[in-house]
Amino acid sequence: MLSGIRVIDFSKYLPGPYATMRLADKGAEVIVVEPIEGEPSRHIGIKKNETGLLYLANNRNKKSIAIDLKSEEGQEVALQLMKTADVVVESFRPTVMKRLGLDYETVKKEKEDIIYCSISGYGQCGEMEQLGSHDLNYLAISGVLAQLKDEDGKPITPSVQLADHLGAFQCTEEVLAAIIRRNQTQEGTYIDLSLTDPLVSIMGTNYVHYRDGGVYRGVPELNGDLICYSNYKTKDGRYIALAALEHKFWKNFCEAVGKEEWIVLHGTNKKDNVQFYQQITEFFESRTLVEWTNFSFEVDCCMAPILEVDEINNFPFLKDRQLISENAANTNVSTFYLQKSSICSDPPIIGEHTNEVLNNLLGYSRDKIEDLYQKQIVNSTERTARI
Repeated sequence: MLSGIRVIDFSKYLPGPYATMRLADKGAEVIVVEPIEGEPSRHIGIKKNETGLLYLANNRNKKSIAIDLKSEEGQEVALQLMKTADVVVESFRPTVMKRLGLDYETVKKEKEDIIYCSISGYGQCGEMEQLGSHDLNYLAISGVLAQLKDEDGKPITPSVQLADHLGAFQCTEEVLAAIIRRNQTQEGTYIDLSLTDPLVSIMGTNYVHYRDGGVYRGVPELNGDLICYSNYKTKDGRYIALAALEHKFWKNFCEAVGKEEWIVLHGTNKKDNVQFYQQITEFFESRTLVEWTNFSFEVDCCMAPILEVDEINNFPFLKDRQLISENAANTNVSTFYLQKSSICSDPPIIGEHTNEVLNNLLGYSRDKIEDLYQKQIVNSTERTARI
C-alpha cells in the first residue's frame, strides 16, 4: 500500500518507532537513524540476545543506519538522507533538530515537498515545551488518568502506554493525510504532534458530559456504575466482562442462567440496589472463567473473558484473525489480507544497512564510506564484528 514511500526515522523508545513500524507494515521503506551506540531502547529493560525487548517490539520491517549526529559530517550525511525521503519522523526535544541543522525549515529548502513530523510531549511551543515528561504525565494533565481509578478512588498506573500508542496512531494518521495532500497539491507538511493531544481528544465525550450534564465520569451507562455493564470475579479468582447494555442482551443472559426475575432489573445502578449487586457478584463466583467463557460463546449477551497477556494468542477469535505473529515477536494488526500474509523482517541490528544506504541510496564511494567508518561518523555492528 505504501510501496515507494520512504520514511527517515530519528525517533526513539516507543511512540515514534511504533508509528513508523505501522508505516513499514503497510509497505513503506523505513530507515532508522540511530546513534553510533544504537537507539536507547536497545539497551534498557529486559533483553533477548542482548537487545531490549522494547526495541524488538517496535522496529520490525525497518532498515538501520548508525550516524554520529553530533559531528558536522554526520549531520551532512543525515541531511543528504533526508533529501531522499518522503517523510521524516523525529522525537527530540524542541529545538534539538534545529541545533543539528536538520529541522523542517532547513530540510524544506532542500526538498520542498517533505512531510516532517515532530513528536514531543507538549508540542513545539508553549511554557511546557522543554519539560521532561513520559506517558503517565500526559495521562495526568489530559484528564484521562482521573478517569482510571481503583475502588478507593486512587488513579491507577496503566501497564499499557496509552499516550505513546495513541500518539503513534495519530502520527500515522497525520502522515497518511499529508501524503494524500501532497499528491493533490505537491506541497509538503510540518506536523507538530504533542502526545497529550490525542488524549485530550478522546476526553471530548467526557468533557461534554461534564459541561452540559455535570457528570465527572463520562457516559453514565459506560463507566461501570451499572450492574449490567461491569467486570465480575469468577470462582477461580479471574474476571469476566459483562456489557449487556441493551435489554435484549440482558434478557438473554438472565434467561440462560435461569434468573428471569432479574430481567426487570436491567439498567440498575450498583449504588441504588446493593443487594442485587451482591447477588449477581456471588452468582458470577459460582463458575470458573472457562465456564463463563464457554457460556459467552453459547449465549448472545455481550460477555468476554478478561485475558492475561499469555492467553491472547490462543484465544479463538484472535487466532482466527491472525493478529499475532511469532516472527519479530510482535502483533501485526491489519485488516488487509495481503498485509497479513506478507513477509515480516526482524528488527535490524545496529547499522545493519549502513553500507547499503550510503552506497546504493546516497551514492557514496567505497573510499568515502571507509573514511566515515574510520572517523566513527557511521557505524555498523556487522562491520565491527568482522573486524
